[in-house]
Amino acid sequence: MELSLISINALICIILVLLILGLIESRIHKLSLNKIPIRIHVNGTRGKSSVVRLIAAGLRAGGLKTYAKTTGTVPCIINENGKDINLHRLRTATIGEQIRLIRFFGKKKPDALVIECMAVNPQYQWISEHKIVKSTLSVITNVRRDHIDEMGSTIKDISQSLSNTIPFNSKVFTSEKISLKFLKNIASKRNSKIIESKNYDVDLKFLEKMPYIEHKDNVELALAVCIEAGVRQDKALEGMLETTPDPGALLMWTLKNNLKFISAFAANDPDSTFKVWELIKTKDNYRKCIFLNCRDDRRYRTIQLIDLVVNRIKPDLFIIRGDSIDGELHKHKNKIKIKKFTMKSNQNDVINYMLELNQFTIVGIGNIVGWGDKFINKLRNYKV
Repeated sequence: MELSLISINALICIILVLLILGLIESRIHKLSLNKIPIRIHVNGTRGKSSVVRLIAAGLRAGGLKTYAKTTGTVPCIINENGKDINLHRLRTATIGEQIRLIRFFGKKKPDALVIECMAVNPQYQWISEHKIVKSTLSVITNVRRDHIDEMGSTIKDISQSLSNTIPFNSKVFTSEKISLKFLKNIASKRNSKIIESKNYDVDLKFLEKMPYIEHKDNVELALAVCIEAGVRQDKALEGMLETTPDPGALLMWTLKNNLKFISAFAANDPDSTFKVWELIKTKDNYRKCIFLNCRDDRRYRTIQLIDLVVNRIKPDLFIIRGDSIDGELHKHKNKIKIKKFTMKSNQNDVINYMLELNQFTIVGIGNIVGWGDKFINKLRNYKV
């Protein structure tokens, strides 16, 4: 009986200690947030990392001490001077990372923080906004069919999930068109206002000055946020020209044999991939080639992208690296010229084949993680 009472008392003590520690942690987090007057939380399906970088660059140009954090191809902190500091994780990423980093940013006492939402699970997206970031300005870049295992298979499901980061009593900036009405309805219920980026038109000549290929929507979205934060349009755009591109950004390289290579691996869902294609297809009069690097564990995505390439993009040549896709490719053998590599093929096998081509623009799509990243680093050696 005495042992039982001791065990209960010990359990109560442990619970009380944990509650006290939780209250202390919550208080410290609140104090950290109070040291960051402008907090911009960027969510959406595509373009989050790019938009974070563009906003941060625009704010810095406007004289605001700005820190940023991306979770894209390579997670990193961008300091007040615009320098990238890569984050090296010793364990799987969790949204708890945001709490630790906000404490770090709070100690720097910045004017603004631009932070990319790293949550995919709908509940975690809610926690990220309403418990962790508590944004003063919110961004939802767009709504596309991706991460359907976590967010649902329909555009409405994904819109609902992404809307979890819409704050109360604030402003939300977006480039989304199809789900705009849905987002406006959610924002209205939270006494927040949706602001469309299309109202901040950016000249195409400006986009040509960018050091990499950037989507018009992304620049307009970033510009809208910068203006709301008090930065003049000319200053914000001037700063964006100095943006360091995300490792997943659209980069065009000139290779030997009159070859050009465009890395579009970051746009790994069909809608985003086709949008990239529309952006770049008229940049030159070279023949066009698509290189698709598949993921074994995303067969549904592989089939989607094959269908997109064959039936909508219709390039002159289709290079694909993947396994268990012969049946799918056989259905299209008379529609398009296909060169297949297995998953065992190394980077040099694919690069050597590409270098034998002449006067082609090759667009890389699909998976960049692991093999794809090594492929990009090796291909870099053939730039001229």
